[in-house]
Amino acid sequence: MKKLIIILSVFFTTYGLNAQNKSFPKIDLKNLDNSTVNTSSFENEDGLMVISFWATWCKPCVKELSAIAEVYEDWQDETGVKLIAISIDDTRTMPKVKPKVNAELWDYEVYCDPNSDLKRSLGINSVPHTFIINNNHEILYQHSGYKDGDEIELFAKIKKLSNK
Repeated sequence: MKKLIIILSVFFTTYGLNAQNKSFPKIDLKNLDNSTVNTSSFENEDGLMVISFWATWCKPCVKELSAIAEVYEDWQDETGVKLIAISIDDTRTMPKVKPKVNAELWDYEVYCDPNSDLKRSLGINSVPHTFIINNNHEILYQHSGYKDGDEIELFAKIKKLSNK
């Protein structure tokens, strides 16, 4: 039992929900026009980036991204943050991504990870899963799951990390 506790402690210290200074992987994704885009091209001159992993079939994911959409313009004005949504829909459900984004009127960059390469490299087990990264692609914060009000906590974290 003691050995298990030590192993879990090391795991969560290394890969835990607040793991910092781990670099965001450089992996090819697809944009909504099916062109290839590498995550190394993600940048935001005005501040931090929020990377939100979601899926069309995930109700909490859609709820989170919709809640953020309502306040996103204010977030950008106040902190310069940029949100990038990455769908983990597979090749079977990927055709639903673009219509869903258009129907929800999300004003985010949206990419698809149909083979789960990025999801797997980050050790994501469930969605929604949200990261805050800087322009050096260092992971400053991450959070899994969504409940009403989490977007308020996320914005507080963004403000704290952006020093604005």
